[in-house]
Parts: sequence; C-alpha cells; structure tokens
Amino acid sequence: MLTIISILLAILLILTGALLALSPGKPEPFRDENGNPLAGSISEKIHMEINGVEQGMFIKSKNSNNPVLLFVHGGPGMPEYWLTQRYPTGLEDHFTVVWWEQRGAGLSYSPDISAETMTAEQFISDTIEVTKYLRQRFGQEKIYLMGHSWGSYIGIQAAAREPELFHAYIGVGQISHQIQSEQLAHEYALEYYKQNGDSNMVEKLEAAPPTMTVPLPANYDALRDAYMHGAGIGTTRNMKSVVTGIFLPSWQFREYTLVEKVNLWRGKFYSRSDSFSLWNKMQVTDLTRQVTEFEIPVYFLHGKYDYTCAYPLAKGYFKKLDAPVKGFYTLEESAHSPMFEEPEKVRQILLEDVLTGTNDLADR
Repeated sequence: MLTIISILLAILLILTGALLALSPGKPEPFRDENGNPLAGSISEKIHMEINGVEQGMFIKSKNSNNPVLLFVHGGPGMPEYWLTQRYPTGLEDHFTVVWWEQRGAGLSYSPDISAETMTAEQFISDTIEVTKYLRQRFGQEKIYLMGHSWGSYIGIQAAAREPELFHAYIGVGQISHQIQSEQLAHEYALEYYKQNGDSNMVEKLEAAPPTMTVPLPANYDALRDAYMHGAGIGTTRNMKSVVTGIFLPSWQFREYTLVEKVNLWRGKFYSRSDSFSLWNKMQVTDLTRQVTEFEIPVYFLHGKYDYTCAYPLAKGYFKKLDAPVKGFYTLEESAHSPMFEEPEKVRQILLEDVLTGTNDLADR
C-alpha cells in the first residue's frame, strides 16, 4: 500500500511539474528578424476594472497603430485567445486585437462576482465600457467589434445600441434564435448519423429531442457536445471531441499561469450556472425580432457546417437586417469557428471588405 501511494504521489508531482513548466503565464513579444522585440508592437496581458469588476484581456499587435479589433468570445464563459496557440489567426498582423475575457470567465473569473451582475444587460454594458477604454488608450475614435457565438449575442446588441463607437460589427457564428437552432442541429445530426450507419447515436438522438422551452432536457444537454462534434458541426469541422480538442489543449497554453488555467474551467462552469441562467435566456431570445436596424456596416461570417449556431438561421436573420452596408460570407470548409478553420479567408474578408466598408466578396 505504501508503495502504491508513493508511486501515485510521484506521478502527481511529475504532472504538476509538467503543468507548471507549461504555464509561465507571460505573453511572448513579437520579434524582428534579429530576435529583438518588434518596434511598435504590443503583446500584453492586463487587468482593469470594468463596471466594478476586475477583468482581464490579452492585447496583441505587430503595430499598435493598426485598427483596434475587440473580440467578444463565446460560451458563455469560454475565452478563446488560448486557442490561437493551436489555430493561429494572423489577425495581429493587421489589427490591434483585444481578446477580452468577460466577467466570470478566464482571467476575469472570481468567486466574489455577484450572481446578480451576471446578466446579458451587464455583459452588453461591459462590452461598451471596454470599447470606450480602447478608444481612449489607442487614440482611435472608433473600433471594430467581432462577436463569436455567445459573444455575437451580446456584441450585436452593443453595436446596435452604441453605433458611434464602432466602424463595423462582425458576427462570426452569429446567434439568431438559439433554441430553434438546437432543433435544426438535432435534425441535421439525426440524418447524418442515419446516413453513416451509426445506429447507436441515432438511438440516443431519438431518445433525446430538444424542446422549444428551457431548460432543455438533461439527456439532450448531456449528448449535445458529443453529437455535434461527431457530426462535424461543432467547434471546428475536424474537432471530434471537446476533451482532445479543447480541454487538454487548454492546459498546454503557455500564456496562462497554472492558476489561470484552473480558473478558465472554474469560470466556464460558473458562467453556465443555473442560478442566473445566461444560457437559458440566450436560448429563448429571438434576435431576429429584437435587433434588426443598424447605423453601421454589418458582416456575418458563417461556417457552412455550423449547426452550433445554425447556418440556415443566420442567413435568414441576415436578410432581415437593415444596415448601410451588409455582407454575408459562407466559409465552405468551416463549422462554428471560421477564424480558426479558414484564417486566410477570414483575413481576406476583413482586409478587402470590412476595412473598406464594402461587400464585394460577400455571397451573391
């Protein structure tokens, strides 16, 4: 027994040592051809008070004079900057990219955050306050706002509410009416697994249909990640498991400390808590009836295989939008995260259309 305990302790110490070695927690600077920090670049991890809560963000740019792009991540409660270690976006070549981690999530997790402040309205207000800080810090009258998944739910509302702060809004994996999206995803997956002869998954899906009321059935929620990633309609087209595709890689990210990695997952579960129902409120909100008029250009970038936020619904929502310029872009090889799956195509859209206020590359 003592030998077994000693072995287990040794394994635990080795794993802890390995995790600490993988967790220096310092952003790497951009470097020139001589290995020196690149002049005019910025690579930092900062914390600041936003609406009474300390919140963190990564700011990355090879030229801090470039246009500012605020990325509003998904979840709720799942920051995405750490994914760029595996899926580089190249956005920092052309923008000053701000990977803000929302209240209760990642760098911004704290057990002391009041549940009463974990509301969609508060997140919209936080988005606006972060924007005001960035305008002042970088001396830019307006910035670009990119919302992904849950981030598109709060981002599009912020853009409609305070258009004078933004050059344009970019929705990636844009939410429209999420509870309806769950129905379409279930239908798509059921047909997919039938065609592929996976009778086991077909049986599970038939026993766990989503409802049009919240909370969604527990058996459906328990199956959701597995069936979506198995069908190639989840986080990325090629990601088959959240364990191997998200959970394990998060522990390898070098710009978080070990404590910050733990908080990444504490924040994920905290932000999905039933006590304030961010997820449920988002599910039943029909943005196609609530947010349709804009004073700024609006762009939707959507993976063809995205049923996490269903592609057909996003196209339908887009048609209802009234904006001075608008463009819908189908990413043919992507599921829910085209900025990670087809980064070159996304950069082309941003540089040739979004920065010029046109829609020449948009679907016709």
